[in-house]
Amino acid sequence: MLRSVVEVARAIFEAQAGSIFLLDEERDELVFAAVSGRGEDFLVGRRFPASKGIAGWVVRSRQPITVDDVSRQGAFAHDVAEATQYVPTALMAAPLLCGERVLGVLEVLDRNPAMRTSLAGMDLLALFAGQAALALELTERHRDRARTAAPAPPGHPAHLAELSAVLGGLPDERTDAGRRLVDALRDILA
Repeated sequence: MLRSVVEVARAIFEAQAGSIFLLDEERDELVFAAVSGRGEDFLVGRRFPASKGIAGWVVRSRQPITVDDVSRQGAFAHDVAEATQYVPTALMAAPLLCGERVLGVLEVLDRNPAMRTSLAGMDLLALFAGQAALALELTERHRDRARTAAPAPPGHPAHLAELSAVLGGLPDERTDAGRRLVDALRDILA
C-alpha cells in the first residue's frame, strides 16, 4: 500500500524519487518503508536519526514543507542524502499524521519545476500523506486486534469451517462421514 502511494505521488509530481519514512519512536529514527524511483533497490529498511534533515524537521513540526533549493536550506542533511546515493536539488515533504501522533513522512524529490511553489501541489501531497497515514493506522489496529485476540478453541466455528474445507478433498464416503461429524459438533457447540 505504501509503495503504491509513493509511486502515484511520484508520477503525479513527475518526480525523480519519492519515499515514505516511518517513525520508529523507540529508537527515535526514521526508516525508509517505501521508495519509488532512485534508490528503490536498496533504501528500504535503512535508518537515520529522526532529528536530522528536512524529514526530521517535518516530524518535529508536524508541518509540510516545500524546498526549491536544498543547498539554501539549513535543515537539509547533506550527509544523509549522500548516504542514499542521491542528493536532490528540491523536495516536498508532508507528515503522516494520526491525530496528534506522527507516524512518518512522505517525501517527493526533484519534482517537476512547474509544481515547485504551487499551493495546490502541497495540498495534493498532504492528501497523499493523509491516505498513507490512514492505511498505517488501519493496519496497526488490525495487528493490535490480532495480537490481543485469543486463539479460537477447538470446535470454534472458524475451525469447523477449516475442517469442512479439508473434508472437500476426501473420497466421497469419507466426506459424508466427516460432514456428519462437523454437523454433530456444530449441534453440540450451539
